[in-house]
Amino acid sequence: MSILKISIRQIKAARSLLGWSQEDLAVQSGVSKPTVGRLEAIDSDEPIGGRPETGEALVVALEKAGVEFIPENGGGAGVRLAKRGKGK
Repeated sequence: MSILKISIRQIKAARSLLGWSQEDLAVQSGVSKPTVGRLEAIDSDEPIGGRPETGEALVVALEKAGVEFIPENGGGAGVRLAKRGKGK
């Protein structure tokens, strides 16, 4: 999925699913906490703004932690925790 199609609402929802603070996301992604805060202050379903590498870093960190981003499919875009195999 293109990073450009992921919204800040999805980022916030993914962070919430993981029980992460903005600080946790900042540490895991390498994006500064003030930047995470500024992005999350925009309550929108629009794609992540700013530098593309910032959005990519956030998405990669969340996906590594087990989040799946669900594309718009007629029912709305969303997030979920990835299904883990046995023993994981």
